[in-house]
Amino acid sequence: MAVVKIKILNVIGRLSELDEVTTALGKSGVFHPDNALAFYSDTSEFIPLNDENPYTDALHLMDETLKSIDRHVDLLNSRTVEKIAPTIKNWRSYVKNFSASVNNLLKSRDEIDKKIADDSRELEKVGRFKDLDLNLDDLRECKFIKIRFGSLPHESYDKLASYDKDPYVVFFPGSRDEERYWGMYCAPTERIAEVDRIFSGLYFERTRLHELTGTMKTALSQLASRRESEAAQREEIGRQLDNLWEKEKQTVQNIYSWLSEEYVYYNIRRYAARYGDNFILTGWIPADRENQIQAQMNELQTVKCTFDHAENPEVLMHSPPVKLKNKKLFRPFEYFVEIYGLPSYDEIDPTVLVAITYFLLFGIMFADLGQGLCVIAAGYYMWKKLKMKLGRILIPCGVSSSFFGILFGSFFGFEHFLDPFYHAVFGLEEKPISVLEPETTNYIILFSVAVGISLVMIAMLINIYSSLKRKNYTNAFFGPNGVAGLIFYSSIVFGFGGQILLGWKIVTLPYVLCLIVLPLIVMFFREVLGGLAEARPDWKPEKWGDYIMQNFFEVFEFLLSFLTNTMSFIRVGAFVLVHAGMMMVVFMLAEMSSGLGFALIVLIGNIFVIALEGLLVGIQALRLEFYEMFSRFFDGEGRPFLPVVVRQES
Repeated sequence: MAVVKIKILNVIGRLSELDEVTTALGKSGVFHPDNALAFYSDTSEFIPLNDENPYTDALHLMDETLKSIDRHVDLLNSRTVEKIAPTIKNWRSYVKNFSASVNNLLKSRDEIDKKIADDSRELEKVGRFKDLDLNLDDLRECKFIKIRFGSLPHESYDKLASYDKDPYVVFFPGSRDEERYWGMYCAPTERIAEVDRIFSGLYFERTRLHELTGTMKTALSQLASRRESEAAQREEIGRQLDNLWEKEKQTVQNIYSWLSEEYVYYNIRRYAARYGDNFILTGWIPADRENQIQAQMNELQTVKCTFDHAENPEVLMHSPPVKLKNKKLFRPFEYFVEIYGLPSYDEIDPTVLVAITYFLLFGIMFADLGQGLCVIAAGYYMWKKLKMKLGRILIPCGVSSSFFGILFGSFFGFEHFLDPFYHAVFGLEEKPISVLEPETTNYIILFSVAVGISLVMIAMLINIYSSLKRKNYTNAFFGPNGVAGLIFYSSIVFGFGGQILLGWKIVTLPYVLCLIVLPLIVMFFREVLGGLAEARPDWKPEKWGDYIMQNFFEVFEFLLSFLTNTMSFIRVGAFVLVHAGMMMVVFMLAEMSSGLGFALIVLIGNIFVIALEGLLVGIQALRLEFYEMFSRFFDGEGRPFLPVVVRQES
């Protein structure tokens, strides 16, 4: 449960050294900039620095150019960029010229592509008339009639019947496909305009054979030859692009890396403010990097910087960013915490609690040695191959399933597969826990409730600690998850539970008045008592009637939440029984077959159970974490620590 210690850094200096400051802080990789004006009460003499980033256009142009030719460059490391920086000159004109060269070649290639596409379509159309035995030159010499080749949609062809009184509106189909008829019509020269208009209304698409010469075979050969020539031109442009890239690749990588750094570092300026010829810049750094930053700032002549702990109340009110730091074993479960919301800087990081409880709950609810090993394999694949954070969580969950699978003696649903193991190691005749035995079932349900009670109490203890740490005494002492709520809840559980299950005679009138009624009254007046304890001037409600009415329902809701949160954990035991029941059904179906059929049904049944139950158990365990536990002690209103970095870690 750890949040990295953070310090706030305030930098003041001459504007002439602002670029050096932003570069140094940017290169540190640990500086989280914040709005400097938000840290001063009087900002009348401050002016925000909203200068346009001079590297934006060039960097975006370079990005678009590289994307247009499907090229990518890896950013050089910071040391290499530092070495080449003095050699980078006239970068604006270089980016512009490189982009223009690429765009000219791409424009030529696009024009060629359009010609190739047009020729391909023309070839397809002309190919419909390849069997015509005529010379296209002869058609152009016809003086008294005009001939049109092309195609008609099926629907239009059917409508031609309505023109049967016009002898010139006649279509002569030569072939057809699923959508169109292919053929020709003709008309006297003096009527061709009118006939063209009629066929145009029928969506006639003309194939311009008149633009070709010779026979159909010759015309097709001309078109194919022209398309091949255009394809060769396209290949030549491709070679020119490759040659240009090979020639400029290193320079592009150098300038792109340098531009990326300068762009990111310059962006830090928009968090700064100026007053006169000076600037102020504020941000957050890990506390253990103070000396490094201090040394870098000391190298500048006019720059002064100060550091202050984020725990300082005046600093804490600015919501310091949060960076979680947990042991490697627990780190995968930070993913679940981030889903719910990062803790505030002065709040408890629940990662370790989530790791332990989720590990146990998942294993108990999905207890099977064989299926647990499958979950481990699936998690490893999702983590390593698919780069999914959830995969790293499934690995320990699979380990937990395997462990409880051994305890419950289940291996891919074979409930007595591990009996020889128990006999050889512990001298038992069979596994110690048979979940489907009626007596065991009762113990499992009681165990689930006990787990729920324990986790709810732990959540309340954490809330008390966290609230005291944040000096929220109302929540710590008088709230439903504070001392009053804990006394009430534990008194109910141990008093009535002990009397019913163990025969303890401890629920007496003083017990009820002191440990049940009094905590209820404290919770009812928690805001008044908290206000008095914290010496708040507004501790007294504006209207006592409204206050009593509102708190009556709120306390009633608290009581319901104690009951529902506890009962919600019954699902832990229910899933133990569900797992055994589902596998029992699988084997009942399998026993209707034999040999290969038995094996196939068991295999398919296991895959189905792993997928379905694994998903349900994962969701339900997470629900218990979020709703039954987190809601008692965790706000999750923190903001992430996002230092300025040029190169994202993979």
